[in-house]
Amino acid sequence: MLFALGTPVAFVALVVSFLCGLLLRAVAIRFTARTVGLAERNESLRPTLRNDIDPFGAVGAALGGMGWGKQLSVDDVPRWRGRGRAAAVFAAGPVACILAGELMLAALALTEPYADVFQAIRVGDVLHGVAIEPYWEQALLAFGGGLLAFGLLALIPIPPLDGFGILYCALRKPGAGMQWMRLWFEDKNIGVLLLLLFSLFPGGYPLITLILDVLGNFFLRVWG
Repeated sequence: MLFALGTPVAFVALVVSFLCGLLLRAVAIRFTARTVGLAERNESLRPTLRNDIDPFGAVGAALGGMGWGKQLSVDDVPRWRGRGRAAAVFAAGPVACILAGELMLAALALTEPYADVFQAIRVGDVLHGVAIEPYWEQALLAFGGGLLAFGLLALIPIPPLDGFGILYCALRKPGAGMQWMRLWFEDKNIGVLLLLLFSLFPGGYPLITLILDVLGNFFLRVWG
């Protein structure tokens, strides 16, 4: 997000999108867990600072443009009621953020004829701050693009991201490779280290941004 400091309106909207992504992910995960019977009905949906914010995810957001929330371990989501239900819990957060981001971008596309803009820009461009006028449209583009980036990043299948939980739950019997990945990427925090490195290198356009460009190409072009 620091890349967007040159466009203050977009920068503020990106910060808000990251915070909203954290909140939306937390609520979606808890709501889905309750709906599919993997959590108590009286369990609160309210996000909490300790359970939902990852300090490293916030650092990643500042360095690379977008970050992630507190890891939901596969040990926290029981599989005894079915792998599909467990995978749905992990998928709920990213999907909710992607849909919310797409709704914001759809509102912008319907308000103004921005077909050329959506054909030309990438997710990384949005995270760097796209200067358009009026300012409310600039804020809407940054907010929607930020939510989209938050959801897409969460789908990458490595700990501490939700995509790993989806992959793990989709397997009938996770093998030695998945346990090795849990040991090194989760327990020894190699996953966090890699994400932070990808957010830093190379300096002008980090690798994490390039990954988000590839993942998000369709989601922007659909409004072009």
